Amino acid sequence: MSEDEERTSVKTYVPRWQKEEWVSDAQELDMTQSEFVRAMVQAGRRNINIGVEEGGSGGVGPRGDGVETGLESDVRSCLESEGTLDWDELLAAVTDDVEDQVEAAIQSLEDEGVVRYRPREGGYTLVGE
Repeated sequence: MSEDEERTSVKTYVPRWQKEEWVSDAQELDMTQSEFVRAMVQAGRRNINIGVEEGGSGGVGPRGDGVETGLESDVRSCLESEGTLDWDELLAAVTDDVEDQVEAAIQSLEDEGVVRYRPREGGYTLVGE
């Protein structure tokens, strides 16, 4: 395992009800608690801007107000850590965890009988549609 892939623990405290809810949600998605928390943190990072001070020192966002969106922040982080990336490399780096989340969601919905893959139609469809 490379130094970049070395794992370390993160400890946090949450109310008991929240932990129980996370355990239940992780089980429904057939995920470990660690996988679930990692996925939720990454999803949340796309919706909030951590590290940009009030007044916007982190670049110009889509509104020209100096506040980056979560996706802009992800692109910036990838380029800062990896250097120059072509379009396909950058797209893969930014969307990697999204693919895992979509796969987990589809699996969960299939397990619940809500979604099914229909080979003749070449894709996923809602059951009963």
